[in-house]
Amino acid sequence: MNEPALLAEWIIEQVCDALIYADRDGRIVRWNRAAAELFGYTAAEALGVSLDLIIPAHLRGAHWAGYHAAISGGATKLHGRPTLTRAAHKDGRKLYVEMTFALVKDGAGAAIGSVAMARDVTERVEKERAARAQATAATAK
Repeated sequence: MNEPALLAEWIIEQVCDALIYADRDGRIVRWNRAAAELFGYTAAEALGVSLDLIIPAHLRGAHWAGYHAAISGGATKLHGRPTLTRAAHKDGRKLYVEMTFALVKDGAGAAIGSVAMARDVTERVEKERAARAQATAATAK
């Protein structure tokens, strides 16, 4: 492997956020160490599998509508801005994850897939919800 490719591989494997690359059909092609830690699936379990692996069933319709629109239209709706969403862990837990998405385009500018960076924010979201509930209960008294 040449030096720039090796460096890129080291970066992908060592970033703290989960990196997931899926092809045009939504099949997982790249799954880094942080993705395995976040979602509980090894790369061997995730590679070649649909993104449905980590998308809760109730969100799949909206996800796929957006995914296919981005691939065919050549742009994401969020334009790289982070979004908070739910994700599914291998053990069945539902996670809150903050994600950014980008299309990956070939040399001619055609979308060939999508890359997402994700981090677990479950603890933060649950603390914020508990604080809001406590504040609401206090004002109701």
